[in-house]
Amino acid sequence: MTKSLLAVVLIAGAVCVCPAQRIEVTVPSTKPLNGHLVLVIAKSDKTEPRMQLSETYDSAEGFGVDAENLAPGAPLVIDGKTFGYPRRSLADIDAGDYYVQAVFNVYEQFHLASGKTVWLPPDKGEGQHWNQKPGNPFSKPIKVHIDGKALIKLTLDQTIPPIEGTPADPTVIAQQQPTAKWLKFERFRSEKLSAFWGRDMFLGAWILLPDGFDEHPEAKYPVIVYQDHFHPGIGPAQFTATPPDAKSQQFIRLQRGYRLFQDWTNGRLPRVILIYVQNANPYYDDSYDVDSANVGPYGSAINDELISSIEKKYRGIGQGWARATYGGSTGGWEALAAQVFYPDFYNGAYVACPDPVDFHAYQNINLYDDANAFVRKGDFGQVAIAADRKPDGSVIAEAGGEFAYEYILGTHGRSTEQWDIWQAVFSPAGSDGYPAEIINPLTGAIDKKVLEYWHDHYDLAAILKRDWRTLGPKLEGKLHIAVGDGDTYFLNNAVHMLDKQLQETRDPRSDATFQYGPGMPHCYTGGPSEYTMQQNNADWTERVLPQMVEHMLSTAPAGADTKSWRY
Repeated sequence: MTKSLLAVVLIAGAVCVCPAQRIEVTVPSTKPLNGHLVLVIAKSDKTEPRMQLSETYDSAEGFGVDAENLAPGAPLVIDGKTFGYPRRSLADIDAGDYYVQAVFNVYEQFHLASGKTVWLPPDKGEGQHWNQKPGNPFSKPIKVHIDGKALIKLTLDQTIPPIEGTPADPTVIAQQQPTAKWLKFERFRSEKLSAFWGRDMFLGAWILLPDGFDEHPEAKYPVIVYQDHFHPGIGPAQFTATPPDAKSQQFIRLQRGYRLFQDWTNGRLPRVILIYVQNANPYYDDSYDVDSANVGPYGSAINDELISSIEKKYRGIGQGWARATYGGSTGGWEALAAQVFYPDFYNGAYVACPDPVDFHAYQNINLYDDANAFVRKGDFGQVAIAADRKPDGSVIAEAGGEFAYEYILGTHGRSTEQWDIWQAVFSPAGSDGYPAEIINPLTGAIDKKVLEYWHDHYDLAAILKRDWRTLGPKLEGKLHIAVGDGDTYFLNNAVHMLDKQLQETRDPRSDATFQYGPGMPHCYTGGPSEYTMQQNNADWTERVLPQMVEHMLSTAPAGADTKSWRY
């Protein structure tokens, strides 16, 4: 190495040398490192680079590197061979000035009941966000010049603190709120999940009790299960007794929560117990509420353990006719799956913009008929498979790019993002203990053998078709599905397929209802036709609860308690 290549320049905590295109990142530690490094290169400093990675075309640049028992002090290296997104190599970065930041997502060892040992990122109360996970080491953003020659050295000398305003014990916080009379929190240790994961595993549950609960100790109540992603804050739909400040940045959300409080406490809504389950896990912020070979027996844990425990403690009726479920997106799939897999346990599923309910339309991928998940080829031409769009049809992400994005966030399906959690939930376990790969994240190849398992266990349309003679009678009057026909993730395609399939059913005929919002994007809930999207979501709970209870009352068995809770 010549003397000119040994010149060193200090840059705000980084060391810039110029022998080759290379970035070295050191994570201070006294023991071997296990986890995943994410390095981000951004043109703008509008926010920290770690907040600028996304699955859409306007993402910052990212690179990911695994650490497996890495010796303390040894650097993690990003060079021209390291896989990147959106650009595939550090060599593809245009010369210029950039802001650079790195985060190390710390993994922990899980000794599974299967006998396999896996390294995964445990949720730390943030809902599986690597760039916000308390305890993860990171570096402050620095400005550097990249010209294809520079060596940049980073040291991750910062640690992400606990999330501001997030209670260490939500039970205590709930007791201190003005809504404490109605809103409770339970932290529940699941025997089933703890056995599966080889360590104590907990579920959280926000429980909204009906007005008059304490004054009517003889009353028992129907239970409504709300399905949604993990939220650390207070309660279902941000139930709040405080009128919102119009100047607040969260005014719309708080206004919605205050309106629900008013409707809940003045008798305008049926008196039921509303439950919102928190089930973040090492693969995602949500479990999809089914039993899974990789994520664990969350269906059994939630329905057999948690809900029955809540019903006993808070005087639920505890019978299938007096339970219903609703949710949108991930929660929409969960609501439908809960009704299909537990047809006698629930008496109604109110489903909005569900994740793929038919794997012929796995977003915009036809897993059964497409040869590749990223591109469709003709005799002479080809077209990339779109993944995300605006309501006007403008494509903002492609499937290949989204898989690359997740790959830089975690190998072996550990990105804690959307495609990887579907794989974790739907796949059998691989020989290494991680989820069997359905789509190669680098090539788009589809493993049709793994697909057979998906088809038999989690393709809801296929399961309904296969088992209709048994399921059909049990689902009468229970299925209600809405989706926007401009859904951001093309989820309307699978809903239309399911709709057509159910229209053709016989013995019995399906009476499932479907509603489509022309031009409506993701999270359309099926409100009145004149509603805006904001209105559509603002009063969904208030719209569906009366429908649920009306159906319960019309189908209650002889001798059922239909009076004690209707005061």
